[in-house]
Amino acid sequence: GKPLQATAQLQDARLQEQGWRTFLIKVVNDTGTTSTLRIKSPNARPLAESPRSEVRNRWMEIDPYTRSPLNPSLGGLAVEYQVVQLFSRDSGEKQAVLQFNVGMRPAAVPRQSTRKAKVKQQLARQWTFRSGTSGWKALSDCRLQVVGDALQVTLTGPDPYIAAPVRLPGGSLRVRLHAKIDHDDFAQVFWATEDKPAFDGERQAVFPLRWSSNARWQEYSTTFEADGDLTQLRIDLGGRPGKAEIQWIEMASIDSPGAAWTSAPFAFRSEPSSIVTLRVRDEHNLPTTAAFVIRDDLDRIYPAQGKRLAPDLYFQSQIYRSDGETVRLPLGSYTVQCSRGPESVPETKHLIVGGKPLTLVYQVKRWIDPSKRGWWSGDHHIHAAGCLHYSNPTEGVLPADMIRHTLGEDLKVGCNLTWGPCFDYQKQFFTGKDDSVSRFPYLLRYDIEVSGFGSHQSGHLCLLRLKDQMYPGGKSKDHWPTLGLNTLRWAKKQGAICGPAHSSIGLTNLTLERVPGPDGPNGLPSYQVPAFDGIGANEYIVDVTHEVPGPSGTLAPAIDFISTMNTDRTAELNIWYHTLNCGFRPRISGETDFPCISGERVGAGRVYVKQPGRLNFDDWCEGIREGRSYVSDGYHHLMDFQLTQAGKLAAPQNVGEDESEIRLQGPGEVQLSVVAAARTVDLGDVPVELVINGYPVARKMIAADGKEHTVTFSAHIEKSSWAAIRIFPGAHTNPFFVVVGGKPIRASRRSAEWCLRGVEQCWSQKERFYRPQEKKDAVDAYEHARRAYRRILSECEAD
Repeated sequence: GKPLQATAQLQDARLQEQGWRTFLIKVVNDTGTTSTLRIKSPNARPLAESPRSEVRNRWMEIDPYTRSPLNPSLGGLAVEYQVVQLFSRDSGEKQAVLQFNVGMRPAAVPRQSTRKAKVKQQLARQWTFRSGTSGWKALSDCRLQVVGDALQVTLTGPDPYIAAPVRLPGGSLRVRLHAKIDHDDFAQVFWATEDKPAFDGERQAVFPLRWSSNARWQEYSTTFEADGDLTQLRIDLGGRPGKAEIQWIEMASIDSPGAAWTSAPFAFRSEPSSIVTLRVRDEHNLPTTAAFVIRDDLDRIYPAQGKRLAPDLYFQSQIYRSDGETVRLPLGSYTVQCSRGPESVPETKHLIVGGKPLTLVYQVKRWIDPSKRGWWSGDHHIHAAGCLHYSNPTEGVLPADMIRHTLGEDLKVGCNLTWGPCFDYQKQFFTGKDDSVSRFPYLLRYDIEVSGFGSHQSGHLCLLRLKDQMYPGGKSKDHWPTLGLNTLRWAKKQGAICGPAHSSIGLTNLTLERVPGPDGPNGLPSYQVPAFDGIGANEYIVDVTHEVPGPSGTLAPAIDFISTMNTDRTAELNIWYHTLNCGFRPRISGETDFPCISGERVGAGRVYVKQPGRLNFDDWCEGIREGRSYVSDGYHHLMDFQLTQAGKLAAPQNVGEDESEIRLQGPGEVQLSVVAAARTVDLGDVPVELVINGYPVARKMIAADGKEHTVTFSAHIEKSSWAAIRIFPGAHTNPFFVVVGGKPIRASRRSAEWCLRGVEQCWSQKERFYRPQEKKDAVDAYEHARRAYRRILSECEAD
């Protein structure tokens, strides 16, 4: 019942620049409370999203040590001690205010709408898992089960998230969870309200997840401002497969009435750390840039993620440094993981920092270099603003920051797409040519993703190689068309290369409707009709049937490519296979959607374009359109895909040449070859498959030993077909189109029926998003697609 008091007495007030020091807190517990002692500081608030004026003051990190053998709660003793670790970003004399409370919370009150009356008391909600999942459900790429008192989350794909209903008034809220995960990643919190019942990228908060070699439980928290009464809470647990466990989740108001916070000023002296110079050389001994993950013996990451601003990003464990650049580290021993993209051989180095400057040398070793064969890597979808990037103290990050990341991942082309968040700030960097920070052969180009505005509800669009970034009729993003096809007409008129982004979003939820008959092996192709209820390749099912005028007025396909490699790959390939079976010829390209779908690194999903001679952006984009490319995660490669007609003396044709079309007078034999390579952790075997009309018809195994293997297949082509090669899910070529007897590809009647039903399902979901003035255009666009698929259906033989 007594007021909480804090006394500013320190026996040793020394801190360490860029390091941690441990302090004991003496607690005189006269009331015998067993609540949790909480500690915070305005100096420990995160740098990301901080006002520019606050960057200097937010120099501290606080980490209460509540793990075994200690308890997170007080023991009720008259005198007891708590342990806290303090981090200092800077050196020199520092002033801080530490704030404490003992977890006093107001009692819950009946919920009432914040629109009708201001809520005087605010609610808190806590989920434990002693008797079940407590209402949490797996919504995407994960499975849930309760083991002991913890919620065990098996992460099965690239976008795992869970959600639970919650009834709380809005305002300033904090989410805390006690969890552990088997890899470094980041988490996102999304919330839905009565007014806005769908989750979206405008309402999210982010915090890093830290792996611990000791499998330690760690407490994570993040804060956000909710405008309106909350109805659901969603937690995204990173961007790749793995395992996570959660002991409890808590959601509470910040500084709610009755919380007994008290504060005291403290003076510290932060001792300087040591300078470590990084000498970074590529395989030719030339200066370069690489990625470094620095950990101490307690698995803490340096520099501290919460105190990073660009070019070091708070949601990544790694930093990027060029030859001769430095990092400051306190005294101690460290492991440093060094790499330069997926084509490098990672190295772990050990570093002991004393009191003097020292140097760490890293020379890149590669297991493969596709550019030697003329294959140039790129990621057609990365961002400098929005999602995990911050809007304060700057509106996203700068070109110089993004090129550092592409250099560090050995990504030759980075397509930096301006979209909804920070649009009016980021649009200044568009020039219609390579950004000035580009350093051959590393090119950075600004273009547009139609996302967060315009037709985004019907499927986001990547618009590459634009000459003009602004749709006519305005100077920002609010006037853009709501029908994707209208945007495509404008972009294609100026010679852009276009395709839908993060394709499987909206295609993994399935309806009860299906085309009769069995699915293919492992559900690919699948004949279950998707919901078309997301922002991926949804309106694609309509747009792929259209041709629109290009720069010269000649008609060209409205869609050049479909994006792959960053969402559910089965669903990505499934819709692509079905449209190829109908005779349409969109190509595939590889993307990451950094840092939205994944903040791990740029180039996690890639496209490799064959371009002999000097790399240039315009022709690289043309290579995507022509299909002289393959997609990859960087660990699997399918280079030099060629097709030879049996019995012909002519040289083999390369994929992408002559529109990848091969003409046979009648049924005949073809030979297909590819240079395949893979490198996996276990160096085991991986299957290289020949795919014809969506089905694997032949398979050969290669060792994932990092060596190049020439793989050859023979196939009998009975009717007009398409053929490609894949290492699922790591890499996929673009197809050859084998035309037999001059007839168009009509590979599957069931695929045509699937596409036709897809148009109807897509219309049922998207009709409401088209503006009244565009409704007739939308009706006409969908009717055109229906007619196209009905005509194709009539031309198909029975499967």
